[in-house]
Amino acid sequence: MATVTIRNLRPQVVKSLKALARRSRRSMEQEVRELLEDYVAERGAVLKQIEAEWATQSRRPSAEQVENWIGAGRG
Repeated sequence: MATVTIRNLRPQVVKSLKALARRSRRSMEQEVRELLEDYVAERGAVLKQIEAEWATQSRRPSAEQVENWIGAGRG
């Protein structure tokens, strides 16, 4: 397993992470790990969705369309 060190987080971010962790009954480290894993999984799903949409089109989507799809995945 790799180790990631994140420096210079704003105090409010750390405070919010600690609060999220407490609510989930996890350590802050586990909470950050879960958040990162969820984000990466969601991002991968959005990219697969974009690739599937590209395959159905006779032309490539515009940058605006891609941004809209990415934005929809964050919603």
